[in-house]
Amino acid sequence: MTAPVRDDAWLVVIDPQAIFASPDSAWGSPFFAEVVPRIRELADAFGDRVLVTRWMPTADRSTSWGDYFAAWPFADQPPGDPLFDLVPDAVGLSPHPTIDLPTFGKWGPEIEAVIGSGAHVVLAGVSTDCCVISTALSAADAGTHLTIAADACAGSTSENHAAALQVMGLYPPQITISDTATVLA
Repeated sequence: MTAPVRDDAWLVVIDPQAIFASPDSAWGSPFFAEVVPRIRELADAFGDRVLVTRWMPTADRSTSWGDYFAAWPFADQPPGDPLFDLVPDAVGLSPHPTIDLPTFGKWGPEIEAVIGSGAHVVLAGVSTDCCVISTALSAADAGTHLTIAADACAGSTSENHAAALQVMGLYPPQITISDTATVLA
């Protein structure tokens, strides 16, 4: 199901960071380099209506995040570590400051403070099967209309990318699955 993207829609680019882009990272998506040109194309079209998020390792270790970081010790670094930097192609995508959060899902008051409640949002970024789907589901619950630019999202594997898109596709009319060309049309 594809719905038209409103003229006042926002693009939210989820976590275009070194930790998710580098082939040397345990979390690196093998498809990240493929989606960067489409993310850039979308950002150019959306102009000032672009937000970029970053996952930061600042979660409270006394919660389940403590177990998470025990399972992924390579990511348990100070927030200033270059792992958490935006990839060079993502620097300058947005005129707004990055939204840095210690959660998979990035939807919340930080984004709503910029774009407002009930907006139409196009999601792109990484990883389709973690932070993108987590953001999409919480945004849909908050009353946001979302379009997932599937070819501008990178999954951990092609199977996981497809599975996440299938799950998000179960949420129309709040969430629709589309592609870059359709969004730009």
